[in-house]
Amino acid sequence: MKFAHSQKGLSMLSWLVVLAVVAFFASMTFKMLPHYMDYMSLEKIIISVEKDASQDVRTVADFYDHVSKGMEINGIRNLDIEEALVIKQESNEFRAHLKYERRESLIENLDLVARFDKEFRVRMP
Repeated sequence: MKFAHSQKGLSMLSWLVVLAVVAFFASMTFKMLPHYMDYMSLEKIIISVEKDASQDVRTVADFYDHVSKGMEINGIRNLDIEEALVIKQESNEFRAHLKYERRESLIENLDLVARFDKEFRVRMP
């Protein structure tokens, strides 16, 4: 019974280590989460061309305008859409290739990097 009595839980140093690890991962999450949210918003904007016929997107320029307006509405300001999104128009569909990278400073010369690369086939309404 002495053994069970001597176990009292984590020491103060152990709690500090656990807290430091949790704080580190929380910091990484809070730095990268906005970039993932922006990416998901961009996906919805691109897919909405096919679902919403009232947009009247017929050309590549219309597609870029639609995406730019959607970015403005969603508050995505730090992305050059002309570089990140390549749109090609084929007979009755658009091929949109969204490819870009986001970097966030972590500690001095260490960065967190998120790469987004997805191709969409969007049929004209």
